[in-house]
Amino acid sequence: MTRESLLSMDPNILLSIVNMKLRDSFSSLQSLCDDVEISENEISEKLKITGRTYNIKENQFK
Repeated sequence: MTRESLLSMDPNILLSIVNMKLRDSFSSLQSLCDDVEISENEISEKLKITGRTYNIKENQFK
């Protein structure tokens, strides 16, 4: 997963992948973003299209 591939994905597919990564591999959105070298804001803005926002307590976009 690269920054460019994430930003070019369909937002609904991105949502699924990001939530899976958060569930299985990363304890926070920040750690996922650090790994992929993307800002939290870039992912959040892309997923805002789907009507979802990051829920820090549940570590997923809802």
